[in-house]
Amino acid sequence: MTDEADRRTPTSRKHVRFVELSRTAMSALLDGDLPAASKTAGVALTEYFVTDRARWLWRFRIDQMAADPGNARWMVRQIATGPEGVVVGHAGFHGPPDDAGMVEIGYSVAPDFRRQGYARAMLIELLRRAAAEPAVKTVRATISPDNVASLATIAGFGFVEVGEQWDEEDGLGLIFEVPADRSPSA
Repeated sequence: MTDEADRRTPTSRKHVRFVELSRTAMSALLDGDLPAASKTAGVALTEYFVTDRARWLWRFRIDQMAADPGNARWMVRQIATGPEGVVVGHAGFHGPPDDAGMVEIGYSVAPDFRRQGYARAMLIELLRRAAAEPAVKTVRATISPDNVASLATIAGFGFVEVGEQWDEEDGLGLIFEVPADRSPSA
């Protein structure tokens, strides 16, 4: 990559906003109660948020918040767009920065909204938030080698492959990192 390419700031035509998903809303999602979860979150959630995979995530995050409530601000958020607040997915950090200042990001776009630029918009916002935190030095993304869409999403953001890992839930993942100060807000 050239120095000129390094200086370009990735952009997106999509504009998204993060909506906090409280422990109460996650509990309602675990119970399959979309109306209660939507009311608590203040946005209309869809069946995508009560799939088995989503329920695993809500249980995991609830347990993380119970272990350390102060970490809730690092957890998953719903991603809304437009004046109606249409929820197109969820994104966040896997937790607060570790001792070395690394945070790992995660994002997921609901099937009806894929291939429309929302993942890129989520990534830009996550990177901006990471760069705004003095404790964050490195941003990590772990992606399955088969996930062509996510690999394409991080392209152009300066991520470098630094290794791989095996996860019981997700299988093989390629580990990519970028310095937080190279994010869109830096």
